[in-house]
Amino acid sequence: MNNFFKLKENNTSFNTELMAGLTTFFTMSYILIVNPTILGESGLAWGAVFLATVFASAIGTLVMGLFANVPYALAPGMGINAFFTYTIVFTLGYTPYEGLAMVFICGLINIFITTTRIRKHIIKAIPESLQHAIGGGIGIFIAYIGLLNVGLINFGAGVPALAAFDNPVAVLTLIGLFVTVVLLILKVKGAMLIGIITATIVAIPLGLVNFSSVSFDLSVYSGYFGELGNVFAKCVTDGIPSLFADPARFGSVFAIIFSFSLTDTFDTIGTFIGTGRRSGIFSAEDEKALEEGKGFSSKMDKALFADAIATSMGAFLGTSNTTTYVESAAGIEAGGRTGLTSVVVSICFLLSILLSPIISLIPSAATAPALIIVGVLMIASFKDVKWDNFEEALPAFFAGTMMALAYSVSEGIALGFIFYLVVQVVKGKASQAHPILWVSSLLFAANYLLKALGMS
Repeated sequence: MNNFFKLKENNTSFNTELMAGLTTFFTMSYILIVNPTILGESGLAWGAVFLATVFASAIGTLVMGLFANVPYALAPGMGINAFFTYTIVFTLGYTPYEGLAMVFICGLINIFITTTRIRKHIIKAIPESLQHAIGGGIGIFIAYIGLLNVGLINFGAGVPALAAFDNPVAVLTLIGLFVTVVLLILKVKGAMLIGIITATIVAIPLGLVNFSSVSFDLSVYSGYFGELGNVFAKCVTDGIPSLFADPARFGSVFAIIFSFSLTDTFDTIGTFIGTGRRSGIFSAEDEKALEEGKGFSSKMDKALFADAIATSMGAFLGTSNTTTYVESAAGIEAGGRTGLTSVVVSICFLLSILLSPIISLIPSAATAPALIIVGVLMIASFKDVKWDNFEEALPAFFAGTMMALAYSVSEGIALGFIFYLVVQVVKGKASQAHPILWVSSLLFAANYLLKALGMS
């Protein structure tokens, strides 16, 4: 074990890696509750999504640990799962199986750009300010979803307004939010999970927990596995063929896949660079190799490849993009430095299958605070935008805010790109904008035109 994971070389030990793995798991384990809830609303069976979340997280994290030997954990991404349900399925009218087909294609694209020099060009094409704005915008979007799901914001008078706190759902959400905030401020490990559990316990006397649906009959798992197999079959037979059956939807399909790929790619790269540089997990040579697109010449290259593989694999299992979690930083802070940390996280995810009857009791009001808090944490990306520079602030504003206001991540990205190019044209620097931005923006604009003409 020492030789395989190079524990001594990385100044760590088995015990340290074990504790780091447990820390990471408990910090991000809320995804086991939140992801089935969100994707379940799209029409996918709760049991199937639960198992898909477990297996996608376990397998993706295991590949990360064994192939790249770095202490990062993967799971279906927050924000992306909300985009899947509320934009792709609810707003745009795609079936959840068509959505999974798009996630699968996104994974293939990420694999391709990870193994070729295209990755280098994409990274250089997107202005840094827009990268930060996209990350922060997704934070606003997911926090907004959390508030809407429990009715803390309503549109009863035709305009958004704060709801009256006169119902048990609102009260429970506030209790869960308060507990989670306090625990996070006190830097308690697993604060989000503890907050969800506390809110669920409080939900019992409030009558928000349905015990009648609970069964500890092990045969229930056969049903879950049956549902999981059904999702896989429909993704292959229904999702992929129907996705490209209507040429009028091609522009929309491209925009969604592009949004998936862009968000997944830059979230992952940001997590790796942001946590790896300070801890020494990734060296300066790793970052240089990333920019130069030299294949698998570094740990970061291998880690990006593992992340891309996990996305496509997760789609066929029945979940939205599986991505590297920023919560991995908790395990890194606890001393995790090698893939052994990831292996521990993977094992914990597999063991969590036995807890599904209890997890199914948790009401949405108990998970909403996690959505809100994760949104708050993601909004931190805005700090790196130069808001006092109007030329940078304008496209960043549209990229960041329109995701929530238009209820769509892809709309925010599209408007951010378009206004960035408007600024460059006015400044006489149109030729300095990367061709990838021009092509993407023209496609976004063409899609808007098709919508205006009633063709999309």
